[in-house]
Amino acid sequence: MFTVQLSFVVFVYTESMPEYTEQHAKSGIDVELPGIECWPNQFSGYEITIAAPEFTSICPKTGLPDFGTITVRYRPDKLCLELKSLKGYFLAYRNLGIFYENAVNRILRDIVKTCQPLSVKVTGEFNTRGGIKSLIEAEYPTPSIPSSNR
Repeated sequence: MFTVQLSFVVFVYTESMPEYTEQHAKSGIDVELPGIECWPNQFSGYEITIAAPEFTSICPKTGLPDFGTITVRYRPDKLCLELKSLKGYFLAYRNLGIFYENAVNRILRDIVKTCQPLSVKVTGEFNTRGGIKSLIEAEYPTPSIPSSNR
């Protein structure tokens, strides 16, 4: 015979709960992460899609884990992303406190800085938590979005 002990943490929203702070908002944006390596591209006119279906990070406010799939779709110019180093880069997010939106935009920023692609789109599809599923997309170059006249 054996005994199993389960423990749960329940977060209950109350008016006295601390607000999101500037520190929460900036968490993880400038933390040093492993470098992404590249190798010389030999061809032109094609697209590469890379999916990381086991991406994890930490919510900077609650400390709860976030799970999702990061997809990088890019048109290389002179350099291609080296996959083993990209995997190490993604793994570094595992214990990093960063919001979904910031993670996707940071990944985009780091890829553009590293391999200077002709174009790239980073998509983060994050698993349902609390009844909400999030899809975050960031692109380079930034597409022009028409303003709405209300």
